Amino acid sequence: MNTGKRNYLVAGNWKMNGSRSLVNEFIDAFSGVKFNHVDVALCPPSLYIPAFSGKGIAIGAQDVSHCDNGAHTGDLSVSMLTEFDCKYCIVGHSERREDHGESSRTVAEKARKVIEAGLIPIICCGEPLSVRENGNVNEFVESQLQAIFDLIDVKNLQNAVIAYEPIWAIGTGKTASPQEAQDVHGFIRSYVATKDASLAARIQILYGGSVKPDNAKELFAQPDIDGGLIGGASLKAKDFISICQAAS
Repeated sequence: MNTGKRNYLVAGNWKMNGSRSLVNEFIDAFSGVKFNHVDVALCPPSLYIPAFSGKGIAIGAQDVSHCDNGAHTGDLSVSMLTEFDCKYCIVGHSERREDHGESSRTVAEKARKVIEAGLIPIICCGEPLSVRENGNVNEFVESQLQAIFDLIDVKNLQNAVIAYEPIWAIGTGKTASPQEAQDVHGFIRSYVATKDASLAARIQILYGGSVKPDNAKELFAQPDIDGGLIGGASLKAKDFISICQAAS
């Protein structure tokens, strides 16, 4: 269903990794590098977001609060992110859902805050191994995404991004085969089409789950895969650039 009009997006999620030296390494590595029809973003830990400001690399946050401000120790508001030129914000990553007990409703509330602030949410969904083995992948993913549509009007999702990340393939070295990934991406796009056909045609759907330079090209060649949300490989500038080049 790829119309040829969607740019690819490759976003690196550093998770709880990074250092000043790694930030400087990436800034140097990306200096002057251009990609054709590929948007590139990095989502470092929040401490390092200011270091990338004005360096020509689109920056995203790994999480955000669903609250505006107040007594929420350790949280970041969308207004704070906008002050440091963030363009993207990941919401609903499986590690947030599992480690911090985030419900799909909370994820939807966060996505709404991100959209209201003029940022682009990267809305994560994906199943654990038990769900895949039971053959209920589509139903599981649909329930995660339905929470978004329950809270946010379709017209406000025009710039949103969806990232499909099978939990069993995150950081495990296991990767869904290109066809397995395409099957779920195709389902996601078809499901979005039941809400709005034009949104389905334009929305970027990323694959995340042990994407590497040697498998990126085949994954990105699938008709409904519009790039990747990259974990471990985004910590190595050479590997991350190679993945971006695979998309271009």
